[in-house]
Amino acid sequence: MDLEKLKYPIGQFAMPDVFDQKQVDIWISEIEALPGQIKKATENLTDEELNQPYRPGGWTLRQVVHHVPDSHLNAYIRFKQAITEDVPVIRPYDEERWAETEEAKNGNIKLSLDLLASLHIRWVAFLKTLRIEDYERKYIHPAYTQELTLANMLGMYAWHGKHHLAHITNALTK
Repeated sequence: MDLEKLKYPIGQFAMPDVFDQKQVDIWISEIEALPGQIKKATENLTDEELNQPYRPGGWTLRQVVHHVPDSHLNAYIRFKQAITEDVPVIRPYDEERWAETEEAKNGNIKLSLDLLASLHIRWVAFLKTLRIEDYERKYIHPAYTQELTLANMLGMYAWHGKHHLAHITNALTK
């Protein structure tokens, strides 16, 4: 069993050499499609299946489902801050501790599926208003020593959704 492949089933994110409107449109489409894909992948799961980890020592599928809207809510806010402020320093959150909260460990995933669907409708509407040059805007994440561009973050969050969708679908094919 290759633990690295279980952790990163689609590989790690790498920013492409070319960032253009075509790439923006692809990534926005991936973000737009994600809620339906996660809903479809989880719609018939039992509690037993939801409570299985996607890898040894990893989160349960339930925690993964709850994590995605937690993460993407933070992403949406960071995008809005970067558009409305000059190189803001964003507030990080401890995703590991968020995943250990009671509702993330045991809560009904429908709540997070509904939240993800609504959030992505709003986020995609916002992203579609941005011009290509807006993706050059930056924010600072205190955990990193560099400014992060919205171009990089758009790609990272499109990847993030597919990454966790693969955790779910791969765990179910074992």
